[in-house]
Amino acid sequence: MFMAVVAILWRIWRSRNLVVFEGKQFGVQVLMRQFVQQYEEWIRLPSRSISQGPPPSSDRATTDSDPRMICRWDGATRRGSHTAGGMVLVYPTGGISLAAGVQFPVIDDPMVVELLVLREVVIWCRGLGLTDVRFEGDAKVIIDKLNRGDLGDNRMGAVLEEIYNCLQTQSGYSVRFVSRRSNMVAHMVARKALSLYPTISRSFDFQTWLNSRV
Repeated sequence: MFMAVVAILWRIWRSRNLVVFEGKQFGVQVLMRQFVQQYEEWIRLPSRSISQGPPPSSDRATTDSDPRMICRWDGATRRGSHTAGGMVLVYPTGGISLAAGVQFPVIDDPMVVELLVLREVVIWCRGLGLTDVRFEGDAKVIIDKLNRGDLGDNRMGAVLEEIYNCLQTQSGYSVRFVSRRSNMVAHMVARKALSLYPTISRSFDFQTWLNSRV
């Protein structure tokens, strides 16, 4: 029963992210089929495999041929209260180099939150003196807009243009979509930054905390 409840909540959360970040739509019947499939997959796994969480490969570079550092980001929202973001710097060969969090006031639009976190990430990497970085996140709509140069969004236009111009002037910068599973560590950092509100998340040692969790 516990596994069934977790499977339902997991599929609802996954479907919600696909609706918000990729613009997809799901009916109840599709959601139920996904739940049944998820549940059947889980009950066939040894119990230890379920508790281990994402595999180590989720923190590794997506392509071994690209020598650049990877910076993954994600946003987190507490509706009607506040928002936060997480950023994780990953070595090209795998392994976490650095982690940080950022907090914002109330922002009701999750897409705007993701975009503001990405801007903070770009500023963060420039402040670290990094000139060759691949930024990776699971906000597909934003990433597609930046890669197409589509800056005509009334909600996000000014910030989109700011990030786009930075990507154009820094030849070693690029932005790439990854799945939520690959972005799980940045998501963990974002949730932690969210939980620290109203304290200043930049004073928190995310690196030590993260090392104790992954």
